Amino acid sequence: MWQAASAACFLCMVLRIVTYIVYNDSSEIHNMKTRNIESLIISILIPLAVGATSSLLSGTMMEPDFIQPSFSPPGYLFPIVWTILYILMGISSYLIYTSDSPSKPTALLVYAIQLVFNFFWSIFFFRFSLCGLAFLWLLALIGLILIMIYSFFKIRPIAAYLQIPYLLWCLFAAYLNYAVFILN
Repeated sequence: MWQAASAACFLCMVLRIVTYIVYNDSSEIHNMKTRNIESLIISILIPLAVGATSSLLSGTMMEPDFIQPSFSPPGYLFPIVWTILYILMGISSYLIYTSDSPSKPTALLVYAIQLVFNFFWSIFFFRFSLCGLAFLWLLALIGLILIMIYSFFKIRPIAAYLQIPYLLWCLFAAYLNYAVFILN
């Protein structure tokens, strides 16, 4: 029961962030509408493709003998949440890509590196059942996400705010990953 409540809370948080962006920076949203729609679509498809490919390669199923922590969300929730997060990541990267900031190349490089870390985490965890390595990898990913949020914030705060649900989900994933590592 609490898992459904936490999923609803997470989705409400995402909706609040998007609502905040729409109502508090409508000029940014208007500018996004007038820019190249193809760049926006590509920006969204990149993280979706990374996630889909990683999921296909990892198999996304845990070993049957793995003991799961009692606070693990139901399996159907993961693809829903990750799809939302990847879309938010794509919009966020688009906002950076279309900026005129001289820091744009560095910010997008950090974004690309964290996507690579994101890609390999599920393969380490699900495909190879390397829970300890996956946990350390996830901690590195969280560090990269923090750096990305900081670099995005300096360019466009909205782009940074869109990454906050991703950071929170990865922190929760680290908690789950550590619990699976300890239990097994």
